[in-house]
Amino acid sequence: MSAVFDIVVVFLLVVGCFFTLLGSVALLKLRDFFQRVHGPAKASTLGVGSILAASIVYHAVNGSGVHPRELLITVFLFLTAPISAHLMSRAALSLMDDRPPHPDRLPDAQQSVVDDEDPAPPER
Repeated sequence: MSAVFDIVVVFLLVVGCFFTLLGSVALLKLRDFFQRVHGPAKASTLGVGSILAASIVYHAVNGSGVHPRELLITVFLFLTAPISAHLMSRAALSLMDDRPPHPDRLPDAQQSVVDDEDPAPPER
């Protein structure tokens, strides 16, 4: 029975390392800020979550029991990673000079490019 749990732990570690590496490569290779935020937020969360699951399984099988620190780290990770990625994306959107048009208004070919009602800073 121990061999089955060893295989599960190794599988979770390999999956976790793969997704963590994938998130790191996404951070380096993707060209846009929003893509760079999205890649590590999703992939690294899954990778670190798999590594923590492997730690929980390992400690539960070897008799030392499930420690609260692993559960707290997992809860903290799954709460903070998506929220921080969302806040960084919103901050970047608010700092953009050429923001996308408001979804309630349809674009008009005769309309000027600068909208006086838009609070975005003027073009340089």
